[in-house]
Amino acid sequence: MTRECAVLLPGVCAALADPRQPGLDDTCLEKLLDWFRSLTWFDPTVELLQDNPCLTELITSVLALPEPSPSILSFTLQLAGILTSSETRFQHLQQEELLGRLFGPEGPRGGAAWEDASVRSAWLKGVHSMLLHQPALHFLCSTGGMDVIFALQGDPSLFVASAASHLLVHILTFSLESETSKPLSSKDCDWPVCAQMIIKHIEESLQSSSASHIEQSLKLLTSLFGSCFGSCYAPWTEVLWSDIAKQIESFLLQETVQAQPVLANLLLNVARSPVFCGTEGSFWALVTSALEHLTPAQAGPLAVGLLKLCKCPQDVRIQALTVLLQPMDCILRAASQPLEYAGLLDESVSDPVTVESLLSSKTSCAGLLCQTLAHLEKLLSLKHLRVDLPCMSLLRSLMTILQFCNGFLSPASPLGSTISRNLINCFRVQKSALDVLAALAEKKGCDTLIGSLFDVLLAYLQSPNTSPTVLKKTFQATSKWLVHLQELSCSNSQWQQTQKILEDVFLVLQKRLCSPCWEVRDSSLEFLTAMVKCLRDQEEFRQSLLSSEVLRLTENLLEDPESYVRASAVTAVGHLAFITYFAPESPAIGNQYNKENTVAKLQEILSTDSEGFPRRAVISIFTKWLREGCTGQLEDTEQFVSRVIQTVEHDLDWEVRLGGLELVEIFCSQTISQLSKCPYAPVSSAVSSSTSQNELQVFCRAKVFGFLFRSLCDCDKPVGQRACDVLIGLRGHFYPVSPLENPQEIEDSPAGRGIAWLQRTLRQGSLAQSFPTEGGDGVDFQNPESMMLALGAIDLLELHDEVNKSSDHVVESPQSLLQDILATVGTIEDNEVDCY
Repeated sequence: MTRECAVLLPGVCAALADPRQPGLDDTCLEKLLDWFRSLTWFDPTVELLQDNPCLTELITSVLALPEPSPSILSFTLQLAGILTSSETRFQHLQQEELLGRLFGPEGPRGGAAWEDASVRSAWLKGVHSMLLHQPALHFLCSTGGMDVIFALQGDPSLFVASAASHLLVHILTFSLESETSKPLSSKDCDWPVCAQMIIKHIEESLQSSSASHIEQSLKLLTSLFGSCFGSCYAPWTEVLWSDIAKQIESFLLQETVQAQPVLANLLLNVARSPVFCGTEGSFWALVTSALEHLTPAQAGPLAVGLLKLCKCPQDVRIQALTVLLQPMDCILRAASQPLEYAGLLDESVSDPVTVESLLSSKTSCAGLLCQTLAHLEKLLSLKHLRVDLPCMSLLRSLMTILQFCNGFLSPASPLGSTISRNLINCFRVQKSALDVLAALAEKKGCDTLIGSLFDVLLAYLQSPNTSPTVLKKTFQATSKWLVHLQELSCSNSQWQQTQKILEDVFLVLQKRLCSPCWEVRDSSLEFLTAMVKCLRDQEEFRQSLLSSEVLRLTENLLEDPESYVRASAVTAVGHLAFITYFAPESPAIGNQYNKENTVAKLQEILSTDSEGFPRRAVISIFTKWLREGCTGQLEDTEQFVSRVIQTVEHDLDWEVRLGGLELVEIFCSQTISQLSKCPYAPVSSAVSSSTSQNELQVFCRAKVFGFLFRSLCDCDKPVGQRACDVLIGLRGHFYPVSPLENPQEIEDSPAGRGIAWLQRTLRQGSLAQSFPTEGGDGVDFQNPESMMLALGAIDLLELHDEVNKSSDHVVESPQSLLQDILATVGTIEDNEVDCY
């Protein structure tokens, strides 16, 4: 603790304990607790209390109040817990006879203040902080604290109940840390005292007739096995599980037990424990029973969790996959009567009638399918799935769901008709199905259905009933499958089918680009950009694009009234340029689409658009063009970069200015790369100096240095940071050994006086608007010699440290916080509180 803080602390403690003072803002109290946490974390000694007796006096004063406010009492409980996290400070407060009055039976847990949830929560937090040593554990057990925590598990406040459960997990794991003996069986098990109390409480609760007690214990066990207990204390884990396994099994078989939803999470956390790595044993039999007896909604999360486990036995894994595929199988079988195609499954895990009844119900159909589809999407995202998915049948089932949803399929079976009525225009299911469809594009084995699949996708793209959000998902799935289609046409010579699909897609895209709904226009442009990114090198795609009206319509949308659409149009035009202008075999198209006109339009948007999104899109596209070497020869690139950064440096959007710095960084890197010789070839100092002069002249002509130094003083921190990084990189190139020394000699030179002024200005951290636009006091940002001198003389590393400091590093200091509290309670005349 600094001397300044030690001087302020007694006044703060006195103000906190004074009931006449107005209540402090909770934010101040939380910050104060954070400060004490940091102090005690690095210093476990008792000196903090001995050197600052005001802390003990604060606790005593608050306890002496007849009716302390809940916020101050809560603060005091948490503070005491933080202070007693070390054994020496614990003993000190124990000698002062304060701990029993805080956390014992004579404390607030027996009074009226206990009615306030914040006090109960603070008591739990204080105990949690304190329990880092054995004396604290003994104190808790001997003062009846365990019974209080057990009772708070069922607290009406969810925050309190959750904190109680987490505290019990902490107590159990901490009590076992010092236990070196390993139990051989449940009979030989000798749990430590606190752990024994928790285990006994769990067992009694599981056997009680109270549904709430059963659920609390199951949730506690779930947290326990999900914590480090299940991994670090394998022998104890095995003993605990052997004691409760029969009871858990009975819950699975009792349909009247309301705790079944918790069982899936419990079993999954137990399955993750190293104890159950083996493929045999009663545990996996219990998991199998759970997959059979839990409802599909309850079994789904368990199934997908098991499929992610590498140590799950293969037969259990197959059964888990069957649970997930059962609703999809039911959809496929209901689609036609008699059954036209084989279903997904040879046999079901649970009774198929259960799934059929859920899909037949209007209230449960969409929910079950959305949950199933979400699980399948997770599985498809896994790099290594240890079971084989029936991709062909799954794709057929997805197509069936989408056709049910838009009414394009009329099933003959009664079940199919019911499901179809339940799903018609169901946006939730449509979006989920399209997400899985997109993920399935990367899997093999669906090639024979690709024509039918695009029929379904095109039907959605063409339908006026497709909602904008569903249309966006359809575009995303279509772009993924177009990439897959292109790979097929290259390998199987299916170019005619590919060309026909692409023509149909571009016809739909033309229509959607003219939609009156801005979300549709925006999604259409995003889809076009995604296609160009992936397919711009494919001849069929280029031909279909250039023979459509898409180019003209996209350029028109640069003037769209909606800023999001203009931004997407900028991005699309920027990527289309790789086909129309920058490709070696760029086609000859009309003058209105030439490169100069497009660049001019984008520069106009950058300088005049009233919204930030389009301007950000322009600078991003310009940066991409420069990175891919599409801006012409070096002289043209100089002019291009110069025009852009002169526009960008006055932009009010800091993200646009930051984009300008990224452009400059790429330009500098490319210039150095082009003008420098091979880095491994020996060169004379004369040649090296000549190269540096050429590089500096290029940077000065492009007005790079003025932009960089002005950006150093930008009022937005990320801009200053990036500018400083670029300048440090340039200095490292021009001064590979060390920067210039003897600053006095530099300042005495004519150019050096300007550099010294620049150094002083940068140290002041002036705002950008106060920085002279054309330099000051003789600084010439376009003079190579001056800029070489500036790079060597200015302490950029010092500036880097200053720029990286938080803008509020002063006002967020502990000293400032204590001053704020004193100002708030009126003991300081200048009542300016900066913590708000």
